[in-house]
Amino acid sequence: MYQRILVPLDGSQFSEAVLPHAEKLALALNVELVLLHVEVTPVPEFDAPIAALAPPKEIKKQRVNIKSYMKNACSRLENKGARATYLLREGPVAETILEAAEAMQADFIAMSTHGHTGVLRLLLGSVAEQVVHRSKIPVMLIRPQGKGNEGRDSG
Repeated sequence: MYQRILVPLDGSQFSEAVLPHAEKLALALNVELVLLHVEVTPVPEFDAPIAALAPPKEIKKQRVNIKSYMKNACSRLENKGARATYLLREGPVAETILEAAEAMQADFIAMSTHGHTGVLRLLLGSVAEQVVHRSKIPVMLIRPQGKGNEGRDSG
């Protein structure tokens, strides 16, 4: 049956909204959660090498922080009884998520949406949308609580 669930995280609270759901699935199905963080590579249109974007010390510090964040996320899941590991990758986010899923033979991908709409979505695109449309395996999307509910009646 299922063995592995890939869970992409970008370090934001929005991306972590998927964790309680992934944890429940991992415990119920006795599967391993593989948390993935993708370090974004520079956008070719801006033609800026990564070294020009941040000093090397800052990049190294950021990578140490990301590794610590991922270890902490795994520990929190393991403390609740789930099996969890993490991967750190670099590249275009959606493409790297899909490549990691294939390489590790994930059974499905569980991820949060950021809920961008309008111009922001047009400018940033939707990683979740790209993953859903291009994935060969099932994708479970979780929308963070309160995101996109502005202006709606509660009754």
